[in-house]
Amino acid sequence: MKLPGEEEAGGGGVGPSLIYMVIGVSAFVLIVLFAVFKGNDNKRGGSEYLQQVQEQKEEEVKQEELAAAEEAEAKPKLRAEDLDFWDMYPEETEEEAAQEEADKAAATTGNPYTEKAEREKEADRQKEEEQLNDPATDGKHTLVTNRDGSEEWVLISPYLTKNTFDFTKMEDKAGMKRYMENGRKTSYVGVDISKHTGKVNFSSLKAAGVDYVMIRLGSRGYSTGQITLDENFKENIEGAIEAQLDVGIYFYSQAISQDEAVQEANFVAQNLEPYRAHIKYPVAFNMGFVSNDKSRIEGLSREDKTAVSISFLDAVGASGYVPMVYGDKEWLLKEVDLTKLQDYDVWLSQEEEIPDYPYRYAMWQYNTDGVLNGIDGGADLNICFVSYSER
Repeated sequence: MKLPGEEEAGGGGVGPSLIYMVIGVSAFVLIVLFAVFKGNDNKRGGSEYLQQVQEQKEEEVKQEELAAAEEAEAKPKLRAEDLDFWDMYPEETEEEAAQEEADKAAATTGNPYTEKAEREKEADRQKEEEQLNDPATDGKHTLVTNRDGSEEWVLISPYLTKNTFDFTKMEDKAGMKRYMENGRKTSYVGVDISKHTGKVNFSSLKAAGVDYVMIRLGSRGYSTGQITLDENFKENIEGAIEAQLDVGIYFYSQAISQDEAVQEANFVAQNLEPYRAHIKYPVAFNMGFVSNDKSRIEGLSREDKTAVSISFLDAVGASGYVPMVYGDKEWLLKEVDLTKLQDYDVWLSQEEEIPDYPYRYAMWQYNTDGVLNGIDGGADLNICFVSYSER
């Protein structure tokens, strides 16, 4: 049985409804907290996953870059000429170069000073080019007149000894040339004679100032090939010796072999033997073509004529005389090989006021129609630069 007031007191206690409500709220809170914690865990896990993915991508990029660098290092280096863009600039054609020059010229048009300077510059350039290409002025050629009258520029050999004469020191006296040094005559006056000269007054030659005579001893026929003694040889050599003139000899050759050349030299030595002591000047080898006819030596090559010359000269030297080779400019420069004749003195024949023969020579025949006391008609005048009589 309830006492009065127990029902109200009972109503102030904790009833099941309240408990259920607290439990529900607590469960809800727990659920919310669990959800929050779970979300944070998921979020944290996602970030780690993304970070791993990012790091993996970065690693892959690094590996690709490293591989690309190694591949580039292995490839050959690229050079400037390997680049395609050089083809954008084609080589300049002649027409384009001409147009460029024309444009330059046009740019100066209207300025008289510039135009004049350009014209002068171009003229100087052309003149310089012409001089370099002109054999007459290049200093490397000499002009030869051939026997048919044609002219030819011949290259001057750098291997042959050049003459060093200073022709400002040359003077004429009574039609005879003399070479003067320090006011003193250092040359010798000579004439060459043969049966064609006629009768010679050697005393008159001596009085006229002649120092020596070159006498033809003999010749070989240019068609027959027969060796003959000059008709006036004996008279000429004895007259020269009596007049106390120095004597030299020459022989006109038409030898077509070395054996014939030696035969000619022996003929000379044999006929000179009685006069050996009086032969002060050289014994000269005179080979040449004939005018208006065909000679025996026409068929000889340059090498053949050189070999024949050497055979004669060596045989003369072996006989105790001074050998000498005679010739005009054409013969010496074109018909024989002077590089093989350097051991012999040269007797040059060139009728000029100043000879332009470029190489060394000892004697010069400068006039074949001179006027000289002791010779009727034209005299062959010579000058010698070597004192053979004092050797």
